[in-house]
Amino acid sequence: MRALLLRKQGRPLELAEIPTPEPATGQLLIKTSACAVCRTDLHVLDGDLEKPTLPLVLGHEIVGRVEALGSGVDQFKIGDRVGVPWLGWTCGECRYCRGNRENLCDHARFTGYQIDGGFAEYSVADQRYAFAIPDGFPDDQAAPLLCAGLIGYRSLVAAGAAERLGLYGFGAAAHIVAQVARYQGRRLFAFTREGDSDAQQFARELGAEWAGASSESPPEELDAAIIFAPVGRLVPLALQATAPGGTVVCAGIHMSEIPAFPYQILWRERTVSSVANLTRRDGEEFLKLAPEVPVRTHVVHYPLEQANEALADLRHGRLQGAAVLVP
Repeated sequence: MRALLLRKQGRPLELAEIPTPEPATGQLLIKTSACAVCRTDLHVLDGDLEKPTLPLVLGHEIVGRVEALGSGVDQFKIGDRVGVPWLGWTCGECRYCRGNRENLCDHARFTGYQIDGGFAEYSVADQRYAFAIPDGFPDDQAAPLLCAGLIGYRSLVAAGAAERLGLYGFGAAAHIVAQVARYQGRRLFAFTREGDSDAQQFARELGAEWAGASSESPPEELDAAIIFAPVGRLVPLALQATAPGGTVVCAGIHMSEIPAFPYQILWRERTVSSVANLTRRDGEEFLKLAPEVPVRTHVVHYPLEQANEALADLRHGRLQGAAVLVP
């Protein structure tokens, strides 16, 4: 099969012909229909996330059809349409798994990091961490739901019942969360890169009543803020924009250093929290909710061999919505 391989961090992906994988016990062989491109892929590529299993196939927002079954598979059948997210395997035995916090599993393995992912014509996945894709979503539009949607949903839950919600970084995750938040009756305030008028207009089209640069103050205090951009200096800015008792949620798996800030902007019971990975419950809840909204993902297509171009466009903020590779 054709695949894009990461052979060394910091280097571009290489198009290669490699053996089609075979499903082991409990695994599905999936023919890839679409795979969205995520900022976490950039973090793996750049070396921000250390010690990937190399050579590696990136990609953890996979949608495809089941082509073959490993022994013991009882949740899916050949021909089913499935989605594969970032969390690819957990031990089921550690205190986090036993406490329904599998997203914190001590021994977890992740798709497109320790497990080959979806920047390829085929992939294998543990049936426990594959989801049935709801009707009404074409393959390419379903792909961003598997990370941008799921992590965004978990972050939104972590933000509590906030009525006035700020979104810092208006990319793939924020454009999905914005739709869910508006469906829930929340008010949206969007923060983008300096001078990014296109992203600000996109945010307004999706229901934001105000959109401006991340350095600007919103017209009202926020009840909560979610930071999707991997930029540590946004944490003090978000705290300053947040009302007493409010929450700032850091949604990324990686973030640059958070600068020192005065205690005064944290005081009065403001909190800063992070979101790590996802659980199967997140997937079940969000994929049930998405058709009700209904969520509509804005996608930009790239053929498989243009994965490096898709990553570059994501890096430099040249996308609205999500990049999706279509083999």
